[in-house]
Amino acid sequence: MSEKHIIEITHLDKYFGDFHVLKNINLSVAAGERIVICGPSGSGKSTLIRCINHLEQHDGGEIIVEGIPLNDSVKNIDFIRSEVGMVFQQFNLFPHMTVLENCILAPVWVKGVPRAEAEMLALQYLERVRIPDQADKYPGQLSGGQQQRVAIARSLCMQPRIMLFDEPTSALDPEMIKEVLEVMVDLAEQGMTMLCVTHEMGFARRVADRVIFMDEGEIIEENTPAAFFDNPQNDRTKLFLSQIIGD
Repeated sequence: MSEKHIIEITHLDKYFGDFHVLKNINLSVAAGERIVICGPSGSGKSTLIRCINHLEQHDGGEIIVEGIPLNDSVKNIDFIRSEVGMVFQQFNLFPHMTVLENCILAPVWVKGVPRAEAEMLALQYLERVRIPDQADKYPGQLSGGQQQRVAIARSLCMQPRIMLFDEPTSALDPEMIKEVLEVMVDLAEQGMTMLCVTHEMGFARRVADRVIFMDEGEIIEENTPAAFFDNPQNDRTKLFLSQIIGD
């Protein structure tokens, strides 16, 4: 893991109307670091990672990605989005396009990659997520786990340096969760910078360099997985862990 910070978030605030959803968030992420963000529903976890690629516009503080400030500059926003891939709870695939067409759409139209090159790249990433044989199928012909792996491959086709995951297994049946988590473990082991909002605590123990616990819009606690799970310091963290993984 590099010591260079690829993401710098300082004094970040975000409101939805009068609701203060993110409160003075400070977070630095090193290149190659894997961070798992957990916490109860409504704690601001998803909003935080959505601010990093401007899917949500922050109201105060600063976000810097790869040395570029995330502000109202369209040029800056476009650059940061080209560096940051995102995988959502829902797969958000275009149902009228094949798996291959879903994967090549952004490289061709956003980055101007020649179609033949984009197809070659897409097939490489479909191989990486273990579904190269599904390239000519439509999303509706795939299982939920396969669709989520397509969504991961589609993000990788933009060759991002950072991947954001917003509860990527929450819409999946239990038997499909394992196959998606295995793909994410592979990405982590290959050095991808990752921020993952998830309740999959086994994944956090296995993959994360750091676990962050959020509640009511604040970062309450952060530590290595071993320290976080075995010796939580904050009472709110202890309560959360007791509810999600038992005593």
